[in-house]
Amino acid sequence: MSNICIIPARGGSKRIPRKNIKQFFGKPIISYSIEVAKRSQLFDEIMVSTDDEEIAKIAKENGAKVPFLRSAERADDFTTTAEVLVEVLDRYKELDKSFKYVCCLYPAAPLVSFEGLIQGFNKLHTEKRDSVLPVTSFTYPIWRSLRQLSNGSVELIWPNFQDSRSQDLEKTYHDTGQWYWLNYELFIHNKKLFTKNSGMIELSQMEVQDIDELTDWKMAELKYEILQNTR
Repeated sequence: MSNICIIPARGGSKRIPRKNIKQFFGKPIISYSIEVAKRSQLFDEIMVSTDDEEIAKIAKENGAKVPFLRSAERADDFTTTAEVLVEVLDRYKELDKSFKYVCCLYPAAPLVSFEGLIQGFNKLHTEKRDSVLPVTSFTYPIWRSLRQLSNGSVELIWPNFQDSRSQDLEKTYHDTGQWYWLNYELFIHNKKLFTKNSGMIELSQMEVQDIDELTDWKMAELKYEILQNTR
């Protein structure tokens, strides 16, 4: 059974410049994703898809492969993750390599655990899912979401839930932005990360931090320190 881990790490991060190789507790943040992939012992190939020579160099130094650089067409602000993965898998096919399962592991995800990767893979395999992703619950019921009108007033999006008790409202989740496990053949066919046959594993809020701003980075550092003392 042949598995590949693809870490998409372009060089053009805008909000946090050079985010994918920025130092996180003394190491490039991408090194944490590479190390987790190695510790899981799930992969025949761990590669980084990048358009950036410095990122490629750091990736190789930390034990990942960079058999080719990402094309300029797939390195802009509008390219989707799915498009990046398709390009990588097409390039491997040209090298006469194919895989059974694919994991897309994001480069700025220092809270990710190898246990989570293993749990996701087991669910993908045993439940015959198209894909599996980690999620976490919203901390406040989305059914009480508000929106601002053009005149400055605020209103409930779903007013029928105004008087509902929080514990009676359906639990809802969002993608953690850490990884996706994918069935290779199905993904190549539909080119979608999420389908009606996707599964999930639930993570706690402590295991999740989207890093888009410097304040997010600081929060990730705090959570990382706490997790290191509990794992």
